Amino acid sequence: MKKLNKLSIIGYGAGDAANNLAFTTATMFLLVYYTDVAGISAAAAGTLLLVVRLFDAFADVFAGRIVDRTYSKRFGKFRPFIMFGSIPLLLLSVATFSVPQLGESGTLLYAYVTYAALGLAYSLVNIPYGSLAGAMTQDPGERAKLGSARMVGALLVGSSLGIFVAPLIKPGADLQSMFTTITLVFVVIGAALYFFTALTAKERVHRAVPKVTFKQSVDTLKGNKPLLMLCLSSFFFLSGYLALTSVQLYYLRDVLGRLDLYPVLSIIQLALTFFLAAFMPRLVRNVGKKRVYIYSSLVTVVGGAMIFFTPTGQVWLGFTGLVVSLVGVLAVNIVVWALEADTVEYGEWRTGVRTEGITYALFSFTRKSGQAVGGALAAYALALGGYKSGAAQTADALFGIQIAAGAIPAVLTILAVLVMSKYTLTDAKHAEILNEIQERRTKTVGAGEAADASTTTGAGSSTTADAGTLVDAGKTAGH
Repeated sequence: MKKLNKLSIIGYGAGDAANNLAFTTATMFLLVYYTDVAGISAAAAGTLLLVVRLFDAFADVFAGRIVDRTYSKRFGKFRPFIMFGSIPLLLLSVATFSVPQLGESGTLLYAYVTYAALGLAYSLVNIPYGSLAGAMTQDPGERAKLGSARMVGALLVGSSLGIFVAPLIKPGADLQSMFTTITLVFVVIGAALYFFTALTAKERVHRAVPKVTFKQSVDTLKGNKPLLMLCLSSFFFLSGYLALTSVQLYYLRDVLGRLDLYPVLSIIQLALTFFLAAFMPRLVRNVGKKRVYIYSSLVTVVGGAMIFFTPTGQVWLGFTGLVVSLVGVLAVNIVVWALEADTVEYGEWRTGVRTEGITYALFSFTRKSGQAVGGALAAYALALGGYKSGAAQTADALFGIQIAAGAIPAVLTILAVLVMSKYTLTDAKHAEILNEIQERRTKTVGAGEAADASTTTGAGSSTTADAGTLVDAGKTAGH
């Protein structure tokens, strides 16, 4: 297959930059916003994050089915969702960070409704976006480039939030006005990025079945053991990662007493992202995706242990733990998308049907479930430690933050590694599967051309009618 051009790779990365204007803003700041601005207790906020993010996980499956049943001759399967769902998504981000004071119950209800609506809108954009990578190329190196571009786009946004927004979250600041202004600006920037993706990232992988039935979706999932293993491992990894992300600001501000280091961490994150994005495709070719995933996860475990065991006065040791965790997280988040795309071909190899939408949806379902559990565990750790907004934190409260930032991520990532050690879809096996799929397609096309010649000679039927017959025959053979 022809190599992807640079514009399409950059365009794909722009899509995740747009995604993270809504997603990363929520994962980095929503817990702080709820506790310190909206006045919701840490325990209630933890339950909210758990319930709504689990709802989001099921929304991903719903979105995956819609994607698999949709096909536009002009725009393909995935780009229409990116084009027409982006602005509602970004506007809902504004609403989520604009919680009015309606009394305890009213405020909590508004938070539930707006965050749930944001999650559903995100699913209807992100599932097609994530599925698009598998439809752009089947080459492992090119997919690694798309994963790198995606990570660069996401981390440019994450680093910008850390550099310019996080330092503003301090006592006495008008945080409501700040969040309202920022999310409104993101509507304009995000819409431009989404449309750039839709215009440059094109689908190029052949599909025999444009619209997939529910039965076909189920058939491709139930026997896809590599996908299930990847989903379970990602659940554990994301649970740990979101626990750290949710309390990273608390750790720097309250445990280390150095909120001013948040921009420094974001700059380091940005530099590491560009380095890993350039280095990862070569590492994948030499080491393999599975080993990169496992080794990077172990680096995250080391960082989590450093965060947990570092005394509160040891600023630079604790900060180093954050950086070490960051290296592992970035590497895993680059390679995991290439692993997910490989499982699409595994499902096609077994059943004859490509189901990017539902495959990505199941993967995203488990990741969203992990995010729900991780965010909730972090909030509950704060609540158990006795965290109080705007007050000097007790030793128990600081210990609760360290559990959420260090111990929980380390333990859950170890579980992720244990699951991934049993993963069977190696790069060599994937190459064999691609060859078999290509041979099937060649045979199907050859059989179709022979049938076309026979029908035309015998009955003199029109070219259009024969083409329709051959498509049906090709579908049957593909199953």
